[in-house]
Amino acid sequence: MTNAVRPLRILHYNWVDYLDPEKRGGGVTVYLRNLMAQFENHDGVKAACLSAGLIHDLPKGAPRWEPTRVGPRADRDRRYVLVNSGVLAPGHHSFGHDAQLSHPATEAAFCDMVAQTGPWDVVHFQNFEGVPIGVLAALKGRFPDLRIVASLHNYYPICPQVNLWQREEAHCDDFRDGRACVGCLMHQPSAKLVTAAHGLSYRLQRLGMTPGSRLFNATFGAAIRVGHRGSRAVGALRRVRAHPRTVEPGDVASLPAARGPRHSGAFARRRRTMIDALNDHADTVLGVSDRVCDIAASHGVSRDILRTSYIGTAHAALFDDTQPRGPLPGKARTLHLAYLGYMRRDKGFFFLLDALESLPAHLALRVRLTVAARRGDAAAMGRLDVLARRLAGLHHHDGYTHDNLDDILDDVDVGVVPVLWEDNLPQVAIEMHARRIPLLTSDRGGARELANHDAMVFTSGDTASFRARIETILDGKIDIDAYWRDARAPQSMAAHLAELLEIYEGPHARR
Repeated sequence: MTNAVRPLRILHYNWVDYLDPEKRGGGVTVYLRNLMAQFENHDGVKAACLSAGLIHDLPKGAPRWEPTRVGPRADRDRRYVLVNSGVLAPGHHSFGHDAQLSHPATEAAFCDMVAQTGPWDVVHFQNFEGVPIGVLAALKGRFPDLRIVASLHNYYPICPQVNLWQREEAHCDDFRDGRACVGCLMHQPSAKLVTAAHGLSYRLQRLGMTPGSRLFNATFGAAIRVGHRGSRAVGALRRVRAHPRTVEPGDVASLPAARGPRHSGAFARRRRTMIDALNDHADTVLGVSDRVCDIAASHGVSRDILRTSYIGTAHAALFDDTQPRGPLPGKARTLHLAYLGYMRRDKGFFFLLDALESLPAHLALRVRLTVAARRGDAAAMGRLDVLARRLAGLHHHDGYTHDNLDDILDDVDVGVVPVLWEDNLPQVAIEMHARRIPLLTSDRGGARELANHDAMVFTSGDTASFRARIETILDGKIDIDAYWRDARAPQSMAAHLAELLEIYEGPHARR
């Protein structure tokens, strides 16, 4: 009689549930949702997810775990939550706090969840926000055969801001032994306000109210007004449930000082402890681009455990089914650029405006621009209006969905990814690349690795370098055949899953 081989059991951790009704977590949440759909159709795998840092009791109690009881009912049998974590999520809400390094009660609750729902063969950390890094040692100590994999979708173990982005102004090249971290965060709400807001949200969701619904919003606002005096408290509690807002340099004086450590030693110790924990306890650390691995290694992560793993995308099939766009520039001898994403400084949106505004008139009149991003403030929209009068054309879409993306990009010649930070691997770059739209990228982050074509890369934040690339394209000097010959085909979700399974199996066989 042959014994049935049990499936490989994988527990994913991310600070936000992959079916989060508030759609927090950006591209990582989308990626994890797609990944879980792949696992669901694989007979040899059983996968589940645990989230933490957002769900709290009111009043807050000790850390504990439970099956997901709020949000969509789908996949309830493989979604879990760690309630009352000692580490708030996202990372900004517990910026520099010692609990990010160690919080024994949270570590114990995490290990208890693994013990009670297991056995698990692999715990894959898609993020560490929401739990202490000490959970790695706790897991290895209690489950020595457990394989630990960590993906670097951001730079949280290195940077408490998660993105190596200094004071919402510039890339952080040197944290100066922690001195650059002190005062780096522009605004941080009170931990008590954060937990109160999340606790109230959790209580309302348990009563059946969906975040964003009229009933939820009305009840949330009314309850806070009863418990807190003044509109300032109400506004603060509303804001802390979302990501901290992007702040322009001119706004700094109006913001309160961020709470957290006031001395560099705490931040130096944080980075050292995080890196040591990865080196000591992670079996594999995955960078989502070569650039991410290089940055991680330069900050001390061992090359022995680092491996590049480009994330899978549901758009991969388009690459094989789509003919490359024609020569550059197009037949009309104009260049149609597209920018997708957010009107944010770190994403390079305002740099792009600077660069296009600085183009000589004879070049500007040969450039059209499509922007697909949620409306910004009055100043940003005013700049777009002025720029429209200089360019051959400018069209703004108030955001985009995958349903209308093909229409938005229909006659675009080149996608622009002008990031100022080391953006690990922007989803917008993958989406345009999969549609065979050539990319003009800055030299920061992983987007340039999709094309591997130096003639389409400019120096980040350098308007003269950007202008030189525009001139090269308009002069017809880009060999588009060579561009696509050297381009990297997007990774399909199926191929990505196969790669992950090989990583999960590791050098030793499962018992």
